[in-house]
Amino acid sequence: MGKSVDILIEEMDESLWAAVVEDGRLAGLEVDPPDEEVRWGSVYWARVFRIDAALDAAFVDLDGVNKGILNCGDVYLKNADGTITKGGNIAVGKLLRPGQMVAVQAKKGYLPSADDDESPFSEDKIPTVSMNIALNGRYLIYTPNAPENRVSQRIRNKKLRADLMAMLDALEEVRGMILRAAAAYTQTDVLIRESRILKAIWEQLQPHFDGEEPGLIMEGQDALQRLLADFAGRHIDRIEVVTMDHYQQVEEWCEIFAPDLVTKITPVEVADPEAGLALLEHRDLMGQIEDLFQPYAILPGGGSIIIEQTAALTAIDVNTGGDKRGRLAVNLEAAEEIARQIRLRNLGGMIVIDFLKMRSKDDEAALMKTFEERIMDDPCTVQIHGISGLGLMEITRARRTPALADRFESIFEE
Repeated sequence: MGKSVDILIEEMDESLWAAVVEDGRLAGLEVDPPDEEVRWGSVYWARVFRIDAALDAAFVDLDGVNKGILNCGDVYLKNADGTITKGGNIAVGKLLRPGQMVAVQAKKGYLPSADDDESPFSEDKIPTVSMNIALNGRYLIYTPNAPENRVSQRIRNKKLRADLMAMLDALEEVRGMILRAAAAYTQTDVLIRESRILKAIWEQLQPHFDGEEPGLIMEGQDALQRLLADFAGRHIDRIEVVTMDHYQQVEEWCEIFAPDLVTKITPVEVADPEAGLALLEHRDLMGQIEDLFQPYAILPGGGSIIIEQTAALTAIDVNTGGDKRGRLAVNLEAAEEIARQIRLRNLGGMIVIDFLKMRSKDDEAALMKTFEERIMDDPCTVQIHGISGLGLMEITRARRTPALADRFESIFEE
């Protein structure tokens, strides 16, 4: 389960901040800027307004202002007999038509940028949406359009996966659920309770999937809710807040999804509670947050990692610095910090890591094992594609929300 953590809730200029602290060190950070027009996980009643045969995708009007792109593989249509027709093998033009109303969910968060008007319907300028809606809880994800139960791919132990699937299938009320990694050792009555809650939320959405006007039906999880769910598998000591508004906000979510955490909500007195990010200043975290915008990170042993972002990929280079312990020791330390930096900076897409050259296959295997263990803490899907002939580790990360740098730029440019 790992060490216990504290979760801190703050606000500045209408942006919500949530941080996770482990032994005084930043372990997680989520920020919701005020101008985020589409939040990851938000559900819309949308209107198809254009079919693009070349992209095999439909463009949809989400709310009268924001548009989204619905790729064919993300089309899920419910038939009269209750079965689901999934896109991918059939052209999108044979599944959807302009003017058709569909329920969709944002697969990624979206922040507007100055160059969006240059190509407003480009796939990377508008949010991607899906008709395969997923409702996130603390331990379960409900997928009403995919009625079979599944176990998170992040649980890799084959025997454990088989045991969990057998447990899920034995629970008659639990259907269409993905068991999150944090739930691997959770009691079945907790899972049954949460499955009922998620199904009830889905039922409450149904009356809103009607009419000819597009609009937002349910906003996705905010920064606080994402962190509470992402760190559900960790022991949480305290959830610290400064204002009563934040206290009520945390309490409301915990009463529904995490009753055991209600007693952990702790009001904290700070010198100037009205100042922005006063709690983070009180916990001496601002320096660590500012470090996330440096192109490097110093390792405890004296080595360092250099992080360079380009339009195509992120390159990370490991340097020994003054560390004399040997290449494997530096690489293992770097692997832990790289996994942390990727998570905190919310880097996405292709990432290439140039570790120090290994002297043996055993050392290479030890490095791979350590890195695989560390990325298990990442709530986003990270895939390791191996080490190339040039000694470069290639990974990809599918992030849910804009990069931390983009979010900060959005906040501080206001």
